[in-house]
Amino acid sequence: MEYKVKTLAELTSAELLEIMKERVAVFVVEQECAYQEVDELDEQALHTWLEDGSEFVGYTRIINESDAVHIGRVLTVKKYRGAGHGELLMKKTLEAVQENYPGRPIVLGAQEYATAFYKKFGFEVISDVYLEDDIPHVDMQLG
Repeated sequence: MEYKVKTLAELTSAELLEIMKERVAVFVVEQECAYQEVDELDEQALHTWLEDGSEFVGYTRIINESDAVHIGRVLTVKKYRGAGHGELLMKKTLEAVQENYPGRPIVLGAQEYATAFYKKFGFEVISDVYLEDDIPHVDMQLG
């Protein structure tokens, strides 16, 4: 398993296409949620992903904002789910945040069903449940 971290400018066109394809497959098609998946935050984000040989396994994006570092667009490709790859991806993402933005608070907007997953890494719920694109979410911060 190889973990990669790149800015938008560092991505090859093939890498960018694979990232966008997988994000749309999960967040738009699988979750049946029509929204602007690719956005202006992609320009300032660190794009991170796991590969198994030449196969794309999972993805996160890291955005350094004024209040905190935000982790988003967390996904594992369907065929790799349930085998611990999501945990490895999150562990590597947190290491990348510490390496690039040491000492900053880390937050994310989690789909409500996934809060137990993020709690494994020390995240705590810091908001009430809210709807984002008709999907229940909560804000979480690394404790």
